[in-house]
Amino acid sequence: MTIEKISRSVVAVRATVPDDAFTADALGTRREGSGVVIRDNGLVLTIGYLITEAEEVWLTDQDGRVVAAHALAYDQETGFGLVQALAPLGLPAVKFGNPRKANIGDAVTLADGIGQQVDAHIVTKQEFAGYWEYLIDEAIFTAPAHPSWGGAALFDRDSKLLGVGSLRLQMSRAGEVADVNMIVPIDLLTPILDDLVKRG
Repeated sequence: MTIEKISRSVVAVRATVPDDAFTADALGTRREGSGVVIRDNGLVLTIGYLITEAEEVWLTDQDGRVVAAHALAYDQETGFGLVQALAPLGLPAVKFGNPRKANIGDAVTLADGIGQQVDAHIVTKQEFAGYWEYLIDEAIFTAPAHPSWGGAALFDRDSKLLGVGSLRLQMSRAGEVADVNMIVPIDLLTPILDDLVKRG
């Protein structure tokens, strides 16, 4: 399947969080980003900070159709979040790629839920430690940066999912500072996916 077709399985995610939520001050009470369909039953993978403590979640496909959803799970170790659509999305699940086989310099595409795509390259793969006790052994960093990176889907040249966008950072490359995206690799999800679905 071409990247143009499979990227339609990336949807916009909008979440509403109570004013008194623990994360409201830091992350806001209205959060917007993207997610990608990973099971045909409407299970959507996103980045967890979009949906943590959410009381309402809405998904919008690229034709503008809006579907209510439930924030199913948030894994603090990887940063992944799962959302379950409450009505059929009618979108195919994406296939997972192998981030460990992705190399520095590989061409990739980062796609968001409103149809924006950035053709990029992997600039490095390295450990990332966040100040919120968030550690990834081999995060993927891509450039140029996507303007709407939160929950955006990173696809390889075979249109397979390599990971989900988490951050926009500045990195020094060849003496110049460039904006890059940090991607949480999809292979961190595979061992925990069934437990997250069952237990939240």
